[in-house]
Amino acid sequence: MRVISGTANRRRLVTPKGLKVRPTTDRIKETLFNILAPRIADIRFLDLFAGSGGIGIEALSRGAAGCVFVDNDKDSMRCIKENLESCKLADRAQTVFSDATRAVAGLKTQGRKFDIIFMDPPYGKEIEKEVLYTMRDSILADDGLIIVEADAQTDFGYLGEIGLEEVRVKEYGSNKHVFIERKK
Repeated sequence: MRVISGTANRRRLVTPKGLKVRPTTDRIKETLFNILAPRIADIRFLDLFAGSGGIGIEALSRGAAGCVFVDNDKDSMRCIKENLESCKLADRAQTVFSDATRAVAGLKTQGRKFDIIFMDPPYGKEIEKEVLYTMRDSILADDGLIIVEADAQTDFGYLGEIGLEEVRVKEYGSNKHVFIERKK
């Protein structure tokens, strides 16, 4: 894994050992950030289920003003911090060692808002649904965007119930990125 573009271009990223983390491949990350390119400059980014931090680090490298990285695994948190230091991006980052639902509740209490929220939860457990219900529109900035990386079969039919809507889906075979905004 590496940073694709920006100030940390081509830096290699460390990842946790084992099968606990499924790093987003460079090809998929590049496709995602080609879609997000017009929105990245000076935004507030939230990387939930951050793993190695590759997505949030890519956002920082491409000009995001700041990023909060959330993960509840010690190895992942160590890798995120190491990657931030090696990419010289730690000054614009905050790490939160917590599960995503508790972290979102805490960020909501602090009145934090994010322009882009990315989450890559474990597949097939509906954790993204729990987080989206907790989040609702409380930490999403006006005109904000949520991207969920999920198994290709994951159903998001419930989004309307919580005032959100699917605006785009990018499929990659066995998984997909679902782009979600507030319901218009």
